[in-house]
Amino acid sequence: MTTELKSVLVFGATGVIGQYVIRALIEESSRFDRLAIFTSPSTLQKKVEEIQWLREKGVEVIGGDLTNEEHVLRAYAGFDTVISCVGRNMIKAQIDLLRWAEESSPNITRFFPSEYGTDIEYGPQSAFEKPHQGKLQVREFIRTSIRRTEFTYLVTGPYIDLYIGKLSQNPHAGSFDVVEKKATLLGSGDEQVSFTTMKDVGKLLVAALRNPTVSRNRALRVCSFTTTPHEILAEYERQTDSKWSVEYTSLADLKTLENIAWEAGDPMASIFTLRRIWTEGGTLYESNDNQDINMQSSDLDTLADAIGRAVALNGQEGFQSGDV
Repeated sequence: MTTELKSVLVFGATGVIGQYVIRALIEESSRFDRLAIFTSPSTLQKKVEEIQWLREKGVEVIGGDLTNEEHVLRAYAGFDTVISCVGRNMIKAQIDLLRWAEESSPNITRFFPSEYGTDIEYGPQSAFEKPHQGKLQVREFIRTSIRRTEFTYLVTGPYIDLYIGKLSQNPHAGSFDVVEKKATLLGSGDEQVSFTTMKDVGKLLVAALRNPTVSRNRALRVCSFTTTPHEILAEYERQTDSKWSVEYTSLADLKTLENIAWEAGDPMASIFTLRRIWTEGGTLYESNDNQDINMQSSDLDTLADAIGRAVALNGQEGFQSGDV
């Protein structure tokens, strides 16, 4: 039975999305009895300042190996909620994290797997998309093996912060270059995509925690806003007071580049696939679940907010190897 979620342990808190999640949790720390992160010894050594900042904010820091059952079970003691923000390379490791919670840690009542991205069960074709396979295995394990531990999949769609960046490695996958004032738009430029800012991912996760009954044992499809490449370009031109040069990668060309990348073992392959899915409409649903967790549009970032931050960064590279 769902109870109030009051003690939270986060895996991957210093990663790409984890840093936004832990900051949102810190902002709401008064509602929690305990807030902690589990991280590797190497992270403790490499990110000394970040770890110290977390400690100063009252976050407990637990070091260990997330593939070690003894380490994880020791960390689970005293917590009721696990939030996973692990990267794509560790997605399948969550199967053991879930198994250990289910079998040996009855105090863990809710588990948030690392979803935060494209809906991996959007339609029949989703089962065959290569970037989805790890997350699909986690969901299948939950369906077949988890009986006591509750779960929530926070499906946010792509991070707008990364989509609107410069992708110099292969701009044909979509790129916005603030310095050169040029963009490569995907599809016709008019296809809608539902995006979430990384800052809002943290807000939406906290909202799911605040509404444990409605978020229990389901996928929450949430987003900050829906827009098109042309609307993104127009907002860039407005905020930079400049006319940008524009190229297009058609959906057919995107599929060709995707196939070539997979055949070549190119790390960009997953990015081509995900951006093809988005351009095909794979983030559009009949409705989203923002209101189910009491999140209104006024609570979330706008396209103008996201572009404003990107302009302030003035040409920082868009994320590549782990685009979600």
